[in-house]
Amino acid sequence: MNILVLNSGSSSLKYKLFSAEKAQVLAYGLVERIGIPGGLGKITHQNQDNGKYAAEEEIPDHQKALRMVLHLLADEKWGVLRNLNEIDGIGHRVLHGGEVFKESVLVTPADVQKMEELIELGPLHMPANIMGIKACAELVPGVPQVAVFDTAFHQTMPKKAFLYALPADLYKNHRVRRYGFHGTSHRYVSGQAAKVLGRPLESLKMITAHLGNGSSLAAINGGKVVDTSMGLTPLEGLVMGTRSGDLDPAIVPFIGNKLNLNPEETDAYLNKKSGFLGMTGYSDMRDIQRERLAGNERAQEAYELFIYRITKYIGSYTVALKGLDLLVFTAGIGENDWQTRADICRELEFMGVKMDYAKNEQLRGEETVLSLADSKVTILLIPTNEELVIARDTMALISK
Repeated sequence: MNILVLNSGSSSLKYKLFSAEKAQVLAYGLVERIGIPGGLGKITHQNQDNGKYAAEEEIPDHQKALRMVLHLLADEKWGVLRNLNEIDGIGHRVLHGGEVFKESVLVTPADVQKMEELIELGPLHMPANIMGIKACAELVPGVPQVAVFDTAFHQTMPKKAFLYALPADLYKNHRVRRYGFHGTSHRYVSGQAAKVLGRPLESLKMITAHLGNGSSLAAINGGKVVDTSMGLTPLEGLVMGTRSGDLDPAIVPFIGNKLNLNPEETDAYLNKKSGFLGMTGYSDMRDIQRERLAGNERAQEAYELFIYRITKYIGSYTVALKGLDLLVFTAGIGENDWQTRADICRELEFMGVKMDYAKNEQLRGEETVLSLADSKVTILLIPTNEELVIARDTMALISK
């Protein structure tokens, strides 16, 4: 069964084609700069035989981008399919499911309408996600589509974790609450962690640390999320590449008044000009590490704030879980930056956390145990695979 997984961004389209039964990637690629006025879009494509294709041309919308992808997948030279009839299902990453979608769904026109009603909760991503679904319906009609929601895995949170201390009408009438994101990643690594340890997921209290340009933590008890660091939007929580993370809400109007910004501009300031970028001029952890080791004081301050926020959340989530069996690192920083993993675990040694620091320093992106045998908390590195989760959900739903 061949499953095409799509991640439609506002100006990009990422894709992977899976042979789902074997969890094998047959082809993958990226279309960038979609709908850029006066500019050329770019597509890069690679198949399982390492055949690589790259081109630049005008790509006005997601339908044109998808048309290019479908052509490449069945192309005589670059493709891996004889024809598009060999695509059995299409899985979409969708940012926001609100309280409507608590699990992945086989998409119907009614579901698309419900997603459109959720655009106000994810105005930057939801329109593009929906455009991807509509484009597929037009270009490959009859192929079943599945929507997998970033927020769905977190829908097990109790009210005490997801409510804000605001007038009740804001939740009742305007859906203002904590939703959490990166749910597909947290779901994958938590399940994979249980498999690595050979223990039932239902028996484990764990914290999964998705650390990348966007970062979030999830407290998971028996496979169910009890709390997570992102909120109504991905802005809340940890320090990130360009996002501020937690701050005093009164700072928002203060910034607007001081810098003469309207609400939309203030929102963009906090989401796209803050975090590591705002503090140091760099948004990538690799640059932060290089600069702080070279004596850059601002980079050092940003790094220390990043570590502090993470360990503070881990402490509070250990209380929420009433114990901790397992700490899992994943995503770009979590998988590849041994120094970040080490510094987090050093701050947690008072909890009985004992990392094998020598082993940790040698590993990047490899599924493994990083704790010593006598550690009270098992430490794992699990590379995330959100696309595989989407492919599996798609295969499962269309097989029914």
